[in-house]
Amino acid sequence: MRKLYFLVPRLVYSFPAQLLLNNIKRNHVLILCWIILFAMVTGSFGKYLGIPYLFLDPEYLNQVNFRSFFIIGMVSAGFTTAFHITCYITDGHRFSFVGALSRPFSKFVLNNSIIPTAFLIVYVTEIIQFQINNEYSRAGDLAWNLGGLIAGYLVMSAIFFVYFWLTNKDIFRYVVCRIDEKIKQNVKVTRASAMKKLDIARKKQIRVDNYLDFDLKVRPVEDSGFYDKATILQVFDQNHFNLVVIELFIFGFVLLLGLFKDYPAFQLPAAASFIIFLTIFVMMAGAFSYWFGGWSATTALILFLVLNHLVGEEYLTRRYEAFGLDYFRPASEYSVNSLRALNDTTHLQRDWHTNFPMLENWRKKFPDDKKPKMVFLCASGGGKRAALWTLTALQTADSLTHGALMEQSILITGASGGLIGASYFRELKLREKQGQNPHPYSEVHRQRISTDNLNPLIFSLMANDLFVGFTKFEYNGNYYYRDRGYTFEEQLNQITERMMDKPIKAYDSVELQAIVPMVILAPTIVNDGRKLYIAARPVSFMNYDIMSFPDYDLSKYAGIDFFTLFKEQNAGDLRFLSALRMSATFPYITPNTTLPTEPAIKIMDAGISDNFGLTDAVRFVYAYKDWIAENTSGIVFVSIRDSPKLGAIAPKVGQTIIDDMTQPISSVYNNFENFQDINSDMFINQAKYWFHNKIDRVDIQYQSESYTPILQKMDSIRQNNSRASLSWRLTTREKYGIISSINSEDNKAELKRLEGLLK
Repeated sequence: MRKLYFLVPRLVYSFPAQLLLNNIKRNHVLILCWIILFAMVTGSFGKYLGIPYLFLDPEYLNQVNFRSFFIIGMVSAGFTTAFHITCYITDGHRFSFVGALSRPFSKFVLNNSIIPTAFLIVYVTEIIQFQINNEYSRAGDLAWNLGGLIAGYLVMSAIFFVYFWLTNKDIFRYVVCRIDEKIKQNVKVTRASAMKKLDIARKKQIRVDNYLDFDLKVRPVEDSGFYDKATILQVFDQNHFNLVVIELFIFGFVLLLGLFKDYPAFQLPAAASFIIFLTIFVMMAGAFSYWFGGWSATTALILFLVLNHLVGEEYLTRRYEAFGLDYFRPASEYSVNSLRALNDTTHLQRDWHTNFPMLENWRKKFPDDKKPKMVFLCASGGGKRAALWTLTALQTADSLTHGALMEQSILITGASGGLIGASYFRELKLREKQGQNPHPYSEVHRQRISTDNLNPLIFSLMANDLFVGFTKFEYNGNYYYRDRGYTFEEQLNQITERMMDKPIKAYDSVELQAIVPMVILAPTIVNDGRKLYIAARPVSFMNYDIMSFPDYDLSKYAGIDFFTLFKEQNAGDLRFLSALRMSATFPYITPNTTLPTEPAIKIMDAGISDNFGLTDAVRFVYAYKDWIAENTSGIVFVSIRDSPKLGAIAPKVGQTIIDDMTQPISSVYNNFENFQDINSDMFINQAKYWFHNKIDRVDIQYQSESYTPILQKMDSIRQNNSRASLSWRLTTREKYGIISSINSEDNKAELKRLEGLLK
């Protein structure tokens, strides 16, 4: 007990312990950054979006290897160094004894390493568990990758150590008279800030009895007293200069990467991009604290409000454009009156007749004495997960039906990733019919569609959209910025073998001839919640159901036809990849597209209004209900869902105060798909009253619960979130689980029923 009595004060008043307590007490921004990193790597934050996997399974040049982990190690060391610099600049004056030590900054760093060391240990532990349980990594490969992480961390730390070893000198090496001469040349703000910190240091010194030296031995703190103001002022100026040099280095590095961001070798892992952004943020926080002291938080708030106002007034607003449209022509009017004019009987009848030959050509593919089933393919959204699942489901279903599925399909609808997967498969079938033989059922296409898209997007957000963003490219005679939208499209273009890099009007003839099904994309307009119907030709007849009540003047049109609205801006030249991008506007990742209207409208994900595409399919049936009922033996809605239709109902237990406060909002978010399912069911049920023929539904669902033996072996992250993450990046286990789900008993039964319907 006696030893413990003397040991506790010694630990409490040690330099590492006091620095930790000081950080917790004063450096809330820095601690918050560490909490975010801890939460991400442990799966406590963003597991539904797959954020932890960006750290635990970093991908570089489409591979997870020594190089990818080496990059993560380097940027992690850079963030750690930024943390130490900021702490030293803002709080070094509270520990004046450090100035009397040789190599003061290096010893400060050594004693300030409790949090970084704890993070590194936790990070390595989580990587080991994740790689073994989710990536099936062998011991040798895992050791090699971890070696890359440690090597990168040590290399970057060594670079910074050498820099500070050469630049941060002891105070004993300064001669007071030489310092005084330098002080006279310094700016007044720097001197005033340093003197203020000196006064604080005199009054509010933190008690420290011992510190950790380079040889890891505990040494007592000697009473060195206060040095003259000039010496301390010189130390502050020198440290601030070092901070500026490193900030400029990192900023220049980001600019350099941004200039070459279109080259894969310069596209860092997404986790590395985030850590670099966090590093810049930490250094800015340190600079604010140094320059403005106690007014730093107030100053930062004022600057934020000013910046927010400037952005609101569109002085600093970036416009993300749809490639192919002519933004230099006069903008189209977007108002209640113009929408009414664009949806009048003349436009609806015109578009109805324009698309009617497609149905007749579709009917000619089958014998006159046999009425076929007409199929509507509806693919749900859900990022990369939905893209891979939709492609897998279509490959399997079309193969089992010997091509009958695509032959009898007239329309493809949906949202986000599901529509990307369906469009890719449609293009493969089209190329096959054109004699190019791309092997549409090949596994290689699943490998391509599941390739990482997130690294380039996150990197473009940091290196291009925030700092560079001034380079342009030419498309169809117009010039557009190489922004995040461009990056998304180029990545999508690469993984789909550049097959869909064409204007949307290029599909006009093959759709009208019924060679492949028609695709109608329906992204949501942010301004009013309406749908924007994008197709290879005008489709304003999608609003026919509204015209059932012509005597009601306050009818709100569900959507607006893209071709009609942007006729003067060359709507047919819209890049098909841009249309897919608008339909897959993933929050915070893929930017909202601005279209040339007055007032300007912005576009968000199609899944906001209908994530499953069923209501759009019903609208199409309604427009041609009499012809379809007469010329077919019925219709089949094939719903390819990346979520179960009737999922288990989770009990509400352990409600916390925060849960009670957030429940009104969280309940809406958690039940978003349920609301849409109920709405879709209502649309189809009502269709039975006005469609005089048979209606069938086939649901092919991604249900990870079918593989409980696999799930039982997963780590805590996976058990808490057994479904693949909603992201543009998938892990090896997620890819395997998605593809394997097609063989579940429920899906086998639905596929067999689909075969029977199409015979």
